[in-house]
Amino acid sequence: MRVRVPATTANLGSGFDCVGLAIDWYDELELTLGGEGVRVDVTGEGAEQVPLDETHLVVATIRRGLEEWGDGVLPPMRLRSHNTIPHSRGLGSSASAIVAGLALAWGIARDEPLDLQELGRLSSILEGHADNAAASVYGGATLGWIEDGDVTIHPLRVHDDLVTRVWVPELEVLTKGARAVLPERVTHRDAVAQAASAATLILALDQRPDLLLKATADRLHQRYRADMMRGSYDLMEALRDVRVPATISGAGPTVIAVGTSEQLAVADEIPAGGFAMHELGLGRGVELWR
Repeated sequence: MRVRVPATTANLGSGFDCVGLAIDWYDELELTLGGEGVRVDVTGEGAEQVPLDETHLVVATIRRGLEEWGDGVLPPMRLRSHNTIPHSRGLGSSASAIVAGLALAWGIARDEPLDLQELGRLSSILEGHADNAAASVYGGATLGWIEDGDVTIHPLRVHDDLVTRVWVPELEVLTKGARAVLPERVTHRDAVAQAASAATLILALDQRPDLLLKATADRLHQRYRADMMRGSYDLMEALRDVRVPATISGAGPTVIAVGTSEQLAVADEIPAGGFAMHELGLGRGVELWR
């Protein structure tokens, strides 16, 4: 059984904790049932950092999925994971692992195609919010939220000409730390500006890429995290100064820009030493092969 899951970016500036976008950048995993106990082999990103037993996030999530959709028993297995998505860089690596684990659990428990609604629901609950998780499940762009334990996800239409540029630094930032610096209150002026940008974001992604600079403007989270990732924040600001719709990807420190090729070509003018730059299209959602 094989599964492929995309990297994702959350927020896109104004869509804090509710808008996600899948990127054409994938982790691939293979699961073989049988043998004795649980064996985990990891290559690529994080290979020396992640546990190789039942506490591995994908295996733990398989168990959780089986509790939801099967008999709750984790069978003997061998999991091989080839990771290309950088860890702790704001590209949704943990959400991708959760979605991969749930897809494999579904494949073990159910002899039927993936139920994306179920995967989106449970992965969002396990992740804690529905931005990265929803985009990893559905691909493309998604709008999602959790309210009173109920998950709502809406795949969004995306303009055919949209592509991305991603600037990845060596620096790692943990999401928990990035959330700890956010204020409990914001000004009325900032709230109104954020609402206007977030409302524009849905239109810009679908019909009006020319509005993406305004649509990705943020006043809720990025500037409060600037000191944790000064190089990333300064790069984002330099890109926005030349009208490239750039944001911090998720909790950072990766910088991402979304727009047409013409909009993003201006980024060539901006020095980005210390960052690995990737030009990527939008990603497909999770895929499972039995």
